[in-house]
Amino acid sequence: MPALAKMNQCFIEEEEPETHVSLPHLEERMSGYIASEYKAFFFMEDDKVVGYALCSNSKTPVYLRQFFIERGERRKGYGKQAFQLLLTHLNISPDNIDVYAWNDSGIRFWRSLGYSKSRLNMSYSV
Repeated sequence: MPALAKMNQCFIEEEEPETHVSLPHLEERMSGYIASEYKAFFFMEDDKVVGYALCSNSKTPVYLRQFFIERGERRKGYGKQAFQLLLTHLNISPDNIDVYAWNDSGIRFWRSLGYSKSRLNMSYSV
């Protein structure tokens, strides 16, 4: 859980820069996900973890909640390779994904895999 929580903290900081969540809280949250219908998949290069995915395959289609490649490991092809391995392991085809509108690097990554904007989801804030 500590490695998963640490990567999740980086994921959150990139997606929501003003949000800080403590590692103990993230360990607890991730433990809760794993205890429910979610599974975590670590992406490895030799003996080093370069990223992870958190998804629920209890739903149809499979719900990809988080997909993250460590900052220092990006632009090396790990993301594309990891995503293809995940699809193969789960025996699924690509489906819709959610990306925050302000996550430019995430949008570029998913576009490089063939995804395109298909809808706009808006939130109300006071």
